[in-house]
Amino acid sequence: MKRSDINAIMAEADGMIRRHGFALPPFAHWTPEEFAARAKDARHVIDTRCGWDITDYGAGRYAQMGLFLFTLRNGLLSDLRAGSGMCYAEKLLISRQDQLSPMHTHVLKAEDIINRGGATLVVELYGSDDAGNFAEDRGGTVWCDGIRHEFAPGERLRLAPGESVTLRPGDWHAFWGEGGDVLIGEVSTVNDDETDNIFREPIGRFAEVEEDVPPTHLLVSDYGTWLRG
Repeated sequence: MKRSDINAIMAEADGMIRRHGFALPPFAHWTPEEFAARAKDARHVIDTRCGWDITDYGAGRYAQMGLFLFTLRNGLLSDLRAGSGMCYAEKLLISRQDQLSPMHTHVLKAEDIINRGGATLVVELYGSDDAGNFAEDRGGTVWCDGIRHEFAPGERLRLAPGESVTLRPGDWHAFWGEGGDVLIGEVSTVNDDETDNIFREPIGRFAEVEEDVPPTHLLVSDYGTWLRG
Protein backbone atom coordinates (compact mmCIF):
# COMPACT_ATOMS: atom_id res chain seq x y z
CA MET A 1 0.00 0.00 0.00
CA LYS A 2 1.19 3.53 -0.70
CA ARG A 3 1.87 5.62 2.38
CA SER A 4 -0.25 8.39 0.86
CA ASP A 5 -3.23 6.03 0.73
CA ILE A 6 -2.60 4.95 4.33
CA ASN A 7 -2.53 8.59 5.44
CA ALA A 8 -5.85 9.21 3.66
CA ILE A 9 -7.46 6.13 5.24
CA MET A 10 -6.35 7.31 8.68
CA ALA A 11 -7.98 10.71 8.18
CA GLU A 12 -11.21 9.20 6.85
CA ALA A 13 -11.37 6.67 9.69
CA ASP A 14 -10.76 9.31 12.35
CA GLY A 15 -13.67 11.27 10.92
CA MET A 16 -15.99 8.26 10.90
CA ILE A 17 -15.05 7.35 14.47
CA ARG A 18 -15.83 10.90 15.64
CA ARG A 19 -19.17 10.93 13.79
CA HIS A 20 -20.20 7.87 15.81
CA GLY A 21 -19.39 9.58 19.09
CA PHE A 22 -16.00 8.01 19.80
CA ALA A 23 -12.61 9.68 20.11
CA LEU A 24 -9.15 8.14 19.80
CA PRO A 25 -6.58 8.56 22.61
CA PRO A 26 -4.00 11.37 22.40
CA PHE A 27 -1.15 9.16 21.18
CA ALA A 28 -3.18 8.46 18.03
CA HIS A 29 -2.42 11.98 16.85
CA TRP A 30 1.30 12.08 17.58
CA THR A 31 3.57 12.70 14.63
CA PRO A 32 6.37 10.17 14.07
CA GLU A 33 8.79 12.67 15.60
CA GLU A 34 6.61 13.11 18.71
CA PHE A 35 6.29 9.35 19.07
CA ALA A 36 10.06 8.88 18.83
CA ALA A 37 10.64 11.61 21.43
CA ARG A 38 8.19 9.96 23.84
CA ALA A 39 9.11 6.35 23.11
CA LYS A 40 10.53 5.70 26.58
CA ASP A 41 7.32 6.71 28.35
CA ALA A 42 5.18 5.03 25.67
CA ARG A 43 6.91 1.68 26.06
CA HIS A 44 3.68 -0.16 26.93
CA VAL A 45 1.92 1.26 23.85
CA ILE A 46 4.82 0.15 21.66
CA ASP A 47 5.34 -3.28 23.22
CA THR A 48 1.64 -4.18 23.05
CA ARG A 49 1.24 -2.73 19.54
CA CYS A 50 -1.47 -0.23 20.39
CA GLY A 51 -2.26 2.24 17.63
CA TRP A 52 -3.01 2.44 13.92
CA ASP A 53 -3.20 -0.74 11.85
CA ILE A 54 -4.27 -0.70 8.20
CA THR A 55 -3.92 -3.86 6.16
CA ASP A 56 -4.61 -5.17 2.69
CA TYR A 57 -3.35 -8.61 3.81
CA GLY A 58 -0.49 -8.23 1.33
CA ALA A 59 -2.85 -8.62 -1.64
CA GLY A 60 -2.79 -5.03 -2.90
CA ARG A 61 -6.60 -4.77 -3.14
CA TYR A 62 -7.55 -2.82 -0.03
CA ALA A 63 -11.03 -1.81 -1.24
CA GLN A 64 -11.92 -5.46 -1.89
CA MET A 65 -9.96 -7.18 0.89
CA GLY A 66 -8.68 -5.14 3.77
CA LEU A 67 -9.41 -3.74 7.20
CA PHE A 68 -8.84 -0.64 9.31
CA LEU A 69 -8.02 -1.24 12.97
CA PHE A 70 -6.96 0.87 15.93
CA THR A 71 -5.85 -0.95 19.08
CA LEU A 72 -6.93 1.22 22.01
CA ARG A 73 -5.50 -0.92 24.81
CA ASN A 74 -3.82 -4.30 25.12
CA GLY A 75 -2.26 -6.45 27.80
CA LEU A 76 0.74 -8.73 27.71
CA LEU A 77 0.83 -12.43 26.92
CA SER A 78 2.77 -12.91 30.15
CA ASP A 79 -0.27 -11.63 32.08
CA LEU A 80 -2.56 -13.94 30.14
CA ARG A 81 -0.33 -16.93 30.86
CA ALA A 82 -0.20 -15.99 34.55
CA GLY A 83 -3.96 -15.57 34.68
CA SER A 84 -3.74 -12.15 36.33
CA GLY A 85 -3.03 -8.56 35.40
CA MET A 86 -4.07 -6.92 32.14
CA CYS A 87 -5.55 -9.91 30.30
CA TYR A 88 -7.73 -7.93 27.90
CA ALA A 89 -7.63 -5.80 24.75
CA GLU A 90 -9.92 -3.36 22.95
CA LYS A 91 -10.01 -2.20 19.34
CA LEU A 92 -12.03 -0.11 16.93
CA LEU A 93 -12.31 -1.46 13.39
CA ILE A 94 -13.90 -0.20 10.20
CA SER A 95 -15.18 -2.63 7.60
CA ARG A 96 -16.12 -0.88 4.37
CA GLN A 97 -19.05 -1.95 2.27
CA ASP A 98 -18.28 -5.36 0.69
CA GLN A 99 -14.67 -5.16 1.97
CA LEU A 100 -13.70 -8.67 3.01
CA SER A 101 -11.74 -9.50 6.13
CA PRO A 102 -10.83 -13.05 5.07
CA MET A 103 -11.53 -16.35 6.79
CA HIS A 104 -9.39 -16.87 9.89
CA THR A 105 -9.36 -18.03 13.49
CA HIS A 106 -7.25 -17.56 16.59
CA VAL A 107 -5.39 -19.98 18.84
CA LEU A 108 -5.54 -17.90 22.05
CA LYS A 109 -7.89 -14.99 21.56
CA ALA A 110 -11.58 -14.96 22.40
CA GLU A 111 -13.34 -11.83 21.18
CA ASP A 112 -16.61 -9.96 21.13
CA ILE A 113 -17.27 -8.40 17.72
CA ILE A 114 -19.73 -5.53 18.17
CA ASN A 115 -21.50 -3.44 15.53
CA ARG A 116 -20.94 0.04 16.96
CA GLY A 117 -22.76 1.86 14.16
CA GLY A 118 -23.35 2.22 10.45
CA ALA A 119 -24.66 -0.50 8.19
CA THR A 120 -25.05 -4.26 8.73
CA LEU A 121 -22.02 -6.34 9.70
CA VAL A 122 -22.02 -9.78 8.07
CA VAL A 123 -20.02 -12.50 9.87
CA GLU A 124 -19.57 -15.80 8.02
CA LEU A 125 -18.88 -18.77 10.30
CA TYR A 126 -17.37 -22.26 10.06
CA GLY A 127 -16.23 -24.72 12.69
CA SER A 128 -12.97 -26.62 13.15
CA ASP A 129 -12.07 -30.25 12.67
CA ASP A 130 -10.65 -32.29 15.55
CA ALA A 131 -7.17 -30.83 14.90
CA GLY A 132 -8.42 -27.25 14.91
CA ASN A 133 -8.23 -26.81 11.14
CA PHE A 134 -10.89 -25.18 8.97
CA ALA A 135 -13.79 -27.57 8.37
CA GLU A 136 -16.22 -26.68 5.59
CA ASP A 137 -18.68 -29.31 6.85
CA ARG A 138 -18.78 -28.28 10.53
CA GLY A 139 -20.68 -25.64 12.43
CA GLY A 140 -20.42 -24.75 16.08
CA THR A 141 -21.70 -22.56 18.88
CA VAL A 142 -21.39 -18.81 19.39
CA TRP A 143 -23.11 -16.34 21.70
CA CYS A 144 -24.97 -13.37 20.22
CA ASP A 145 -25.33 -10.71 22.93
CA GLY A 146 -25.02 -13.51 25.46
CA ILE A 147 -27.64 -15.72 23.79
CA ARG A 148 -26.49 -19.17 22.67
CA HIS A 149 -26.64 -19.70 18.90
CA GLU A 150 -25.85 -22.92 17.07
CA PHE A 151 -24.50 -22.10 13.61
CA ALA A 152 -24.42 -24.24 10.48
CA PRO A 153 -21.25 -24.36 8.35
CA GLY A 154 -21.10 -21.24 6.21
CA GLU A 155 -23.91 -19.49 8.08
CA ARG A 156 -23.87 -15.71 7.82
CA LEU A 157 -24.86 -13.72 10.87
CA ARG A 158 -26.17 -10.24 10.12
CA LEU A 159 -25.49 -7.89 13.01
CA ALA A 160 -27.34 -4.57 13.19
CA PRO A 161 -25.91 -1.64 15.18
CA GLY A 162 -25.72 -2.61 18.85
CA GLU A 163 -25.62 -6.36 18.17
CA SER A 164 -22.60 -8.56 18.80
CA VAL A 165 -21.18 -12.06 18.57
CA THR A 166 -18.68 -13.77 20.87
CA LEU A 167 -16.08 -15.88 19.04
CA ARG A 168 -13.74 -18.34 20.69
CA PRO A 169 -10.56 -20.03 19.44
CA GLY A 170 -11.49 -22.45 16.67
CA ASP A 171 -14.46 -20.40 15.44
CA TRP A 172 -13.47 -19.63 11.85
CA HIS A 173 -14.86 -16.31 10.66
CA ALA A 174 -14.81 -13.75 7.87
CA PHE A 175 -16.71 -10.46 7.83
CA TRP A 176 -17.65 -7.42 5.76
CA GLY A 177 -20.03 -4.46 5.69
CA GLU A 178 -23.36 -4.93 3.94
CA GLY A 179 -25.25 -1.90 2.64
CA GLY A 180 -22.56 0.53 3.79
CA ASP A 181 -19.56 0.96 6.08
CA VAL A 182 -19.55 -0.38 9.64
CA LEU A 183 -17.77 0.81 12.78
CA ILE A 184 -16.87 -2.28 14.80
CA GLY A 185 -15.82 -2.65 18.40
CA GLU A 186 -13.66 -5.56 19.47
CA VAL A 187 -13.24 -6.55 23.12
CA SER A 188 -11.00 -9.56 23.61
CA THR A 189 -8.40 -11.37 25.62
CA VAL A 190 -4.83 -10.20 25.01
CA ASN A 191 -4.26 -9.62 21.31
CA ASP A 192 -1.15 -10.75 19.41
CA ASP A 193 -1.57 -9.97 15.72
CA GLU A 194 1.92 -11.15 14.85
CA THR A 195 1.36 -14.81 15.81
CA ASP A 196 -2.30 -15.43 16.67
CA ASN A 197 -4.03 -14.97 13.30
CA ILE A 198 -4.49 -18.27 11.45
CA PHE A 199 -5.80 -17.66 7.93
CA ARG A 200 -7.49 -20.27 5.79
CA GLU A 201 -5.49 -19.07 2.76
CA PRO A 202 -1.75 -18.30 2.89
CA ILE A 203 -1.92 -14.52 3.13
CA GLY A 204 -0.06 -11.89 5.12
CA ARG A 205 -1.38 -10.04 8.15
CA PHE A 206 0.33 -6.69 7.52
CA ALA A 207 0.59 -4.51 4.43
CA GLU A 208 3.83 -3.83 2.61
CA VAL A 209 4.25 -0.05 2.56
CA GLU A 210 5.50 1.98 -0.40
CA GLU A 211 6.99 5.18 1.04
CA ASP A 212 5.77 7.76 -1.50
CA VAL A 213 5.16 10.46 1.17
CA PRO A 214 6.07 10.83 4.86
CA PRO A 215 3.70 9.15 7.35
CA THR A 216 1.14 11.31 9.14
CA HIS A 217 1.11 8.82 12.02
CA LEU A 218 2.95 5.56 12.56
CA LEU A 219 1.37 2.17 12.01
CA VAL A 220 1.98 -0.49 14.65
CA SER A 221 4.03 -2.30 12.00
CA ASP A 222 6.31 0.78 11.82
CA TYR A 223 7.35 0.67 15.47
CA GLY A 224 10.22 -1.75 14.99
CA THR A 225 11.99 0.48 12.46
CA TRP A 226 10.95 3.98 13.55
CA LEU A 227 11.11 3.71 17.35
CA ARG A 228 14.24 2.70 19.18
CA GLY A 229 13.49 4.08 22.66
